[in-house]
Amino acid sequence: MGSDSTCGSPPCPAAAAIHRTSVPRGELRIHLGAAPGVGKTYAMLCEAHRRAERGTDVVVGLVETHRRAKTAMMLDGLEVVARRTVSYRGVELTELDVDAVLDRAPEVVLVDELAHTNAPGSRHAKRWQDIEELLEAGITVLTTVNIQHLESLNDVIERITGVRQQETVPDEVVRHAEQIELVDITPEALRRRMAHGNVYAPERVDAAMANYFQPRNLTALREMALLWLADQVEVALQRYRTDQQITDIWETRERVVVALTGGPESETVLRRAARIAERTESSELFAVHVLRGDGLADAPVVAVAGLRRLAENVGASFHTVVGDHVPSALLEFARGVDATQLVIGTSRRSRLARVLVEGIGTRVVQDSGHIDVHMVTHPEAGRGMHLPRRFSAVPAARRAMGWALSVLLPLTAVGIGILGRGLLGLSTDVVLFFLATVITALVGGLGPALLAAGASGVLLNFFLTPPRYTFAISERENVITLVAMVLVAVLVALVVDRAARRAQQAAQARSEASLLASFSRSVLARSHPLPRLLERIREAFGLTSVAILQRKEGRWTVAASTGQAGCTRPEDADVDVAVDLDTHLVGEGRAVTDPAAPRRITGEAAAARRILTAAERRLLQAVAGQALLALRHQQISAEAAEAKRRADATELRSALLSAVGHDLRTPLASIKAAAGSLRDPNLRLSEADRGELAATVEESADRLTGVVDNLLDSSRIATGAVTPELQPVGYVEVALLALRGLDGAERVRLDLSDDLPEVRADPGLLERVVANLVDNALRHGGGSQVTLRGSVLPGNGGQEGEVDLVELRVVDAGPGVPAGGLERLFAPFQRLGDREPRGLGLGLSVARGFVEAMGGTLTADDTPGGGLTTTVSLPAAISPAPVVLPEPAGPAEPAGPAGLAP
Repeated sequence: MGSDSTCGSPPCPAAAAIHRTSVPRGELRIHLGAAPGVGKTYAMLCEAHRRAERGTDVVVGLVETHRRAKTAMMLDGLEVVARRTVSYRGVELTELDVDAVLDRAPEVVLVDELAHTNAPGSRHAKRWQDIEELLEAGITVLTTVNIQHLESLNDVIERITGVRQQETVPDEVVRHAEQIELVDITPEALRRRMAHGNVYAPERVDAAMANYFQPRNLTALREMALLWLADQVEVALQRYRTDQQITDIWETRERVVVALTGGPESETVLRRAARIAERTESSELFAVHVLRGDGLADAPVVAVAGLRRLAENVGASFHTVVGDHVPSALLEFARGVDATQLVIGTSRRSRLARVLVEGIGTRVVQDSGHIDVHMVTHPEAGRGMHLPRRFSAVPAARRAMGWALSVLLPLTAVGIGILGRGLLGLSTDVVLFFLATVITALVGGLGPALLAAGASGVLLNFFLTPPRYTFAISERENVITLVAMVLVAVLVALVVDRAARRAQQAAQARSEASLLASFSRSVLARSHPLPRLLERIREAFGLTSVAILQRKEGRWTVAASTGQAGCTRPEDADVDVAVDLDTHLVGEGRAVTDPAAPRRITGEAAAARRILTAAERRLLQAVAGQALLALRHQQISAEAAEAKRRADATELRSALLSAVGHDLRTPLASIKAAAGSLRDPNLRLSEADRGELAATVEESADRLTGVVDNLLDSSRIATGAVTPELQPVGYVEVALLALRGLDGAERVRLDLSDDLPEVRADPGLLERVVANLVDNALRHGGGSQVTLRGSVLPGNGGQEGEVDLVELRVVDAGPGVPAGGLERLFAPFQRLGDREPRGLGLGLSVARGFVEAMGGTLTADDTPGGGLTTTVSLPAAISPAPVVLPEPAGPAEPAGPAGLAP
């Protein structure tokens, strides 16, 4: 888009945009250009006018016109926020006024030059940091930036143009923008625009065009802008494919995979693949070496290392995978990287060998689907005479037994034939040798079966077929018999081998299914499944550490890990599985060198890295999805817990305000009314009236003091500031002190024995506990009598040396607590349905906090027959012989004149 574009037209035919998932804050839209003067600010102002015409609240926070008349004209009709003036070394500088924009709170604000460095003394060092603050405030920001200001391209730009940019912006800031629009113009058009004076003042044009704005520089900068934006479009596309679970190959970019065997032809094939990839700009080249599934390397380690270096030199990434079936492993890797072309070398085997057994190339072509396959010829093609190595699925122990039977059974058959020569005919001898061959094939597979068939043919011909003791065969039928014996051995052995291979695959499938089910149970059965799931992955795949890495603000952070301290970047990991674009499951660990573990890498390759088989990588990708679900579950649980904490705090604050509003206002109103009456000179009061008003003031002040004390105690308990001074103290003396000054103390009866053991407690805190419990019983007991009883609970079943617990029960016969409300009874500001608030509801909460601080417990239970019983349990100061005081069976005795039993 150029400065002569119209606002009603699209930004530019070559403009591109990236749409990202919106986040709960303002959106960032960036107009990206290859060089100054391409029209970024003009395009931004055009968009501002379009939005304003649609009714959006748009303001200009800061726009640099650079004295360009057409750009300055675009400011007409837009509200401009005044800039902030900063004085630096005697020079007045103007910067974006962030506070003014925040106070104005528009929907959209225009802030030019994202990479700008603010004047010293500003709130932030960089303008992109100012923009971040605006985004966090929910304001959408339109801004501009040139490609040369990206931090990752700074050195490249310097090598091309010879100018080092001092003002840069982190790539992640630009990548995290919801939309990036490329404002593009050809180098020729930009130079014409400069020549017309539309970019710089006339006195600066010649110098600029002779230096920075040379055609070669502008072409290189334009290419870098296009490629950088194309990479971001690719990232957005991959995110969409991942979210939509699309596995089909989309040929949006050429990706070439070249298969390397490690043989002498590999360099030729790799170089040919590099030339194929070079035909298409921005194509990717992957070199892959497939190791055999039995763990034995086909190629020398030195050759593979040389191929790795060559791959790096031609711009390819080198990968190693393990697979039982090389064509399947190769195609699985190609589909995994969304390859469009696959390059393989022609077979080194002869035509006869390829006729007998199809080669890797033939199978790859048949199964490639939408992937184009290139067969590259080379000097080594067709020189080999060998058949491909066939790996038997029969276990090694059975193969060993088969080799033994291949010798023993034919000898046994020939012995039976010689000993029974007069009783057995040639047909019976042939059946015996057939039986020996079939048994050997069933036990040992193809190799032992061929040996048994050959030995049987030789022995049958020499010892039992006329003419005997010679290898000559007189009858044609005997020749057919020998050939049939060999064919039967081969066919039976192939069936056995295929059955064993299918059984092995079925066992592996069952193992994978069981493992996936186990992983699923770990996710579903636990409230915090991620640590256990990672530990199961580490154990299942033989790794020393497993971690989930997440990319935040351009840096990788460990979201969860298990095992030894592992890597912190995917590129440093032995095992790396991309769960999504910003989340990777990584692992570290050495390959197992135990010969009994055939799927591990042995030899020098084992000393390098843990290489996954194709099946293991497929399984790990499935498990990685479960790990991502577990991680999101953990994050959601943390967010829910935080939300619950905030909701509880809000509820607590509301309850506090409601309770304080009543419990502070009532005594203050009483004090004010009584004091006003006492001070009124026109009101004649008797001495009795004055005494009653003074008592009202005193009573209300005591009530106010109690409210404040409970609030302060609750705060101390919540912050853990309660430090009790424990010492021996008796329940009786504490109860007597606690009852002083309580309204209704005449309804309290003490049923405490004089020989009740003392407890280890803080006397002051225990007095507050008893006072709160008794006060609660008097308030809510429905006018019933309140009884204090004591008992001793032997420690650990009465065993000697264990500390006893001494219990104090506060019993009332009131209405009690509704079902399910016993535990809620101790919650702050809890009144359990009182219609009229009478107190803060902090008494029982404070009491429990004090008791627990002294090492005891405070519980509540229903009183038999109705009412509530609260029980304080504290450790005894001296543990005597176990004593349990019986509770009275009959009705409580009437209280004495003072309301207290002796």
